[in-house]
Amino acid sequence: MRYLTALLFTIFILSCATAQNSSSEGTLGFSFLSEEENAFVQSELRRLTLKQKAGQMTQVAVDLVFEGPTYVLTVPPVLDSSKIDRIIGELEIGSILNHPSRSFPTPEEYHDYIGRLQARAMETTGVPLLYGQDAIHGVNYVSGATLYAQPLNVAATFNTDLASELAGITAYEMKAASIPWNFSPAMDVGRQPAWPRTWESFGEDVYVNQRFGLAMMQGYQGDDVSDQNHVVACLKHFTGYGSPASGRDRTPAYLPERQLREYYLPQYATAIESGALTVMINSGEVNGIPTHVNKHLLTDVLRGELGFEGLLVSDWQDVRYLYERHKVAKDLKEAVKMSIDAGLDMSMTAVTTDFPEIVLELVQEGEISMGRIDTSVARILAVKVALGLYDQQVWDPAAFPEFGSEQYARKALQSAEESIVLLKNDGLPLPIKAEQRLLVVGPTADNMRSLNGGWTYGWQGTESDEYLSDYNTIREALEKEFPGRVDYAAGASFDTLSDVDAAVAAVENVDVIVLCIGELSYTEDPGNINTLVLPKAQRDLFNALHETGKPIVLIMAAGRPRLMNQLSRLSKAVLFAGYPGPRGGDAVAGILSGRVNPSGRLPLTYPRYPNALLTYDHKATEALNGNFNPLFEFGYGLSFTDFVYSDLELSSRVLNPNDTLTVSLRVTNQGERAGKHSVLLYTQDQVASITPSARRLRDFLKLYLEPGEYRDVTFTLTADDIAFIGLENEWVTEEGTFTVMVGDLTEDFDYED
Repeated sequence: MRYLTALLFTIFILSCATAQNSSSEGTLGFSFLSEEENAFVQSELRRLTLKQKAGQMTQVAVDLVFEGPTYVLTVPPVLDSSKIDRIIGELEIGSILNHPSRSFPTPEEYHDYIGRLQARAMETTGVPLLYGQDAIHGVNYVSGATLYAQPLNVAATFNTDLASELAGITAYEMKAASIPWNFSPAMDVGRQPAWPRTWESFGEDVYVNQRFGLAMMQGYQGDDVSDQNHVVACLKHFTGYGSPASGRDRTPAYLPERQLREYYLPQYATAIESGALTVMINSGEVNGIPTHVNKHLLTDVLRGELGFEGLLVSDWQDVRYLYERHKVAKDLKEAVKMSIDAGLDMSMTAVTTDFPEIVLELVQEGEISMGRIDTSVARILAVKVALGLYDQQVWDPAAFPEFGSEQYARKALQSAEESIVLLKNDGLPLPIKAEQRLLVVGPTADNMRSLNGGWTYGWQGTESDEYLSDYNTIREALEKEFPGRVDYAAGASFDTLSDVDAAVAAVENVDVIVLCIGELSYTEDPGNINTLVLPKAQRDLFNALHETGKPIVLIMAAGRPRLMNQLSRLSKAVLFAGYPGPRGGDAVAGILSGRVNPSGRLPLTYPRYPNALLTYDHKATEALNGNFNPLFEFGYGLSFTDFVYSDLELSSRVLNPNDTLTVSLRVTNQGERAGKHSVLLYTQDQVASITPSARRLRDFLKLYLEPGEYRDVTFTLTADDIAFIGLENEWVTEEGTFTVMVGDLTEDFDYED
C-alpha cells in the first residue's frame, strides 16, 4: 500500500491534534484510520501544493468533462479530453458527482469513464477522485440497477432489518459501477408535510429517523467501508432542513435550541457514534442563519459536541447561494471565506469552477490560514484512505454477478408490499372477491412517476416511464392480477378533467372502482406547492364516480399526505401507497387480491384539514377541544387479520438511573390469515418541567404470525429513553410518573433519581 512509505512519520504525527479537537486548525489524527493510515494522510498533506489542496476541496458535476453543453450532453455521452485536461489536469479537482446528463450508463460504461478520470487524477496529483451520487432508493442513475421503495415508504415498513438489506443492495450495485460515495441517508425529520422532500425522509418522528438512518448507513458502509461491496454514506442534511416554516424547499426554519437538540440532533449523533464518515449541510437556514455559514452548528455542535471527524460537504451550489439567495455575503469570495470559517470541507460547486481559485487567493491574502485548509484536506484524504481508493479506484462489473438480480428484485418487491398502508376497509371489504369486475381510473393509475418519485432516472424522476417501462403500473399490475376483469379509463390528468364522461359510463359494467389519485414525481423546489389540498380535477373526478353509487377503493400515490378527508369518508377502502418503487403496482395488486396481507403503518400524521398539521407528539394544549383530530394517526395501519395485545407487564413499578425496565406483552394473531405486524411502544410523561408531549415512540419491532399463533414480546427502557431537553437545554430525566402504552394497553411506573 502506498501509505506504507510514510511510516517514518507515524510517531511524530500521532502526537498532533486528535479528532476530539477537530475544530482547531492544523493536522488531525482520525479514529477510523490506523496509525499508518493517519501517517499517510499527513505525508500527503506535506506533499500536496496549496493549489492541489484547493482542488481537493472542490466537487464538480461530471457534465464538465463530457462533450456538449452542461445539462444537454451528447447522447451517448463522450468524454472530452480538453475538458478533462482543464478540470483534472489544470484545476486538479478532487471530487466528481452525478451522471452524464440525459444518459444513464451501465456499470460497464461507468467503469470505463470513471476509470479514465481516475487514471488522469492519479497521473496529475496522485490523489484518487471521490465520486458520488444520490442513490436514494437504489442506484437510480445506473441502467439496470435495483430500485425499491422511497425512504418514507421504507419507514412505513417499521422493518429496520429490511432497510439495512436494501442499503446493502444499493452499496453493492454502486460499487459495480465504480461509485464509492452515496449521498444518503436523508435524516431530515419531516415535520412539515408540505415540504417537497417529505418522501425522502423517514417521517416526522426523531426515533424512527434515528433507527432507520442508522440501519441504512450500516447497510451502505458495512463493517469495513473499504470492502468491495460497500460504499461510504453521507448523512444529510445537517440539520433542520425538513421543517421549513413555509413548507417550501430551501426556506427558513425557526427552531428553538431546545427543539433543535431534542428533534434534530439525536439521529445524527447516533449515526456519527456508529461510524458515519461524511455529512452534507442543510441547504436552508435555521433561525436566520444559513447553515453553510453557521459555525455554531457546523463546528461547535457537529464537531465539538457530536464528535464528527469526517468530511463535511455542501449541497448543490450552496456556497454560491449564500450571496445569490441568502444575501449574507456580498460576493462569492466572501461566501467562500464564510463557509470555510464555519466548517465546510468540500464545496459542491456543481457546474462552476471558481471555488478553488478563490480558496487559493484567500490563503495567499492571509484571509484563511494554511492550517485551516490542511484541516479540511486531511478529512477529505482520510475518507479516501478509508475507502481504499489509493489502492483501487474502479471495480470490475463482472465481479458483481448479483447486480440487478432476481434475488434483489424480491427484496425490492418486499419493500413495496410492506410499505403500503391500508387505512380503511369498511363495507366492501378488501380483498376483491373472485366474481367482482374492476374499473381502474385516475391520474396515478398508469404511469411509473407516481410510483417512484424523484431521484428516479433523473433528478425529478421525469424519465421513469421510459426507463422503467418493463415494470407494471397499477393498471398493468391489476390487469395481470385479475385477468379479463379490469377496465380502464383515465378520467383526469393531475390537474385537468379529461374523458370524465367516459369514465362514468364505464362504471356501468363493473362492481368496484379503483380510483388512483395523488402526485407525479418531484423533489426540491419544483415540488413546492401552495396547499396540501388535491387539485380540483381529481376531486371532481372522485365526485362524479361516487355519484354512480359503485363502491370506490381509493389509492393515494404521493410523496406527502395530500388531503383526502371527504374522499376517504366516502370511499369503502383507502390505501396510502406513497412512492413504493417500480414494483409498487404489483404490490398494490397483491393487496387488492389478498395475495399480500398489508402491514405498513404511517410514519407521519395524516392531516384532516389544511391548517391542522400537528404531529403525533404534540403538546396537551394543542389537543384541547378536539383540536388534534387527524384523518389518520401516526403508526396507524390495518391488516386483513386481527392482531390482539394482552398481558402487558412491567418488570418493576420503579425505574432508577442505572436500572433497566422490561416491558412485556403477548401479541396474538386471532384472524384467519398469516401476517406481519409492527408493535409500537410509546411512553407519556405525566408531569415535567417542560410541557411533555402527548406521547413519544420509544421502541418498535416487526413480527410474523400464522393464524392462531402468539408471540411474547419484550422491550427495555432506561432512564435515557425517557429523557428530554430540559430548562438548561441539556438532556435530563426527571422524577415522576410515566405511562407505557402499547395499543390500547397502558401501565404506569415511577422514575426515582
